[in-house]
Amino acid sequence: MNSILINLYFFVMVKELNLYENDLLCNSFTYFASLMSMSFIPRTHLLQLSPKGLYCPIGDFYIDPSRAVDRAVITHAHGDHVKAGMKHYLTHQDSSPIIKLRIGTTANIQGLAYGETLNINGVNLSFHPAGHIIGSSQVRLEYKGEIWVVSGDYKIEDDGVCTAFESVKCHTFITESTFGLPIYKWAPQAEVFNEVNAWWQQNRERGLTSIILSYALGKAQRILHHLDPGIGEIFVHGSIKETNDAFRNAGIMVKDFPVVLSGKSKDHYRGAIIVAPPNWANANWLKKFQPYATASASGWMATRGSKQKMPADKGFTLSDHADWEGLNKAVKDSKAERVLVTHGYTKVFSKWLNELGLEAYELHHFGSNIFDSNTQIAEHSNLGGEAE
Repeated sequence: MNSILINLYFFVMVKELNLYENDLLCNSFTYFASLMSMSFIPRTHLLQLSPKGLYCPIGDFYIDPSRAVDRAVITHAHGDHVKAGMKHYLTHQDSSPIIKLRIGTTANIQGLAYGETLNINGVNLSFHPAGHIIGSSQVRLEYKGEIWVVSGDYKIEDDGVCTAFESVKCHTFITESTFGLPIYKWAPQAEVFNEVNAWWQQNRERGLTSIILSYALGKAQRILHHLDPGIGEIFVHGSIKETNDAFRNAGIMVKDFPVVLSGKSKDHYRGAIIVAPPNWANANWLKKFQPYATASASGWMATRGSKQKMPADKGFTLSDHADWEGLNKAVKDSKAERVLVTHGYTKVFSKWLNELGLEAYELHHFGSNIFDSNTQIAEHSNLGGEAE
């Protein structure tokens, strides 16, 4: 409709100005009108925000919805991305066992392999590696040649545990920005784990039990994979053992470690390292391991203020999200014509992309100018960031 109106406007201008006798000028007007009309051709908007989350009207499904819906597409199994109460879950096959563990075995879950395509009401959907945790996925949507990719949570560096991030070319890229500031720059993980193992070794020599705090899903598997068993024994909290067993029972190979048992004496764990969830940092549970030293592994440890506030003796900067350089690389490699930024430093990162010459916006600010005028905008999106 916009292109028709623009061409009509220029036609009237040409007629009123009596420019038909000047073929060159007339052709110039026609050419300019054509260019203008092209710029107003509406794009296919495959996704829009709603009170329940990111919605695909054509396919009639939601991505990481925050409320109960009939069909939920899940990027990964962290608790801020998958909720109970959905009639049908669609996710990567390696996320399925953890979703069942967290919300119940009766959940209706369909798993796809990476790159496998499923057509949903004409929309071709496929999952592609996000490199965040085991089973984490970017969601690629294609409809009549228009391609959108939702990143979910991701990191660029290959952690040796989950399938490494894969760049997916698209027209519109929806990216998280949890660490979307230039101050966030990760050291290579080999350096970080050299520090972790050196800390453990020092504690062992001092007769201390080492306790490192990390999420039961994702960070724990990564840390356990890179700990040096030559230093001493490695134990895990029960919730991490439960998560690892769910993976192993599904045929997903993660390293197996013994669980901490309440009946054992302090001396049994002296010199060992225990991996436990952060919520146990201030619990009486820790007292049984005295004397001990604690550490936290998180991207937030990159700033002095966060280190001072942490409930641990030592902080290691280790994140399962992309840093500033990783975010920029993901956007560049996507070749996207438009970037929508969600979760984290959305204003800073979208403005930075604008300054680079890209069409970029904060996802939660979209209204009738981009999406359908009747769309109700959700206040929050679940597309990025279980707290680090």
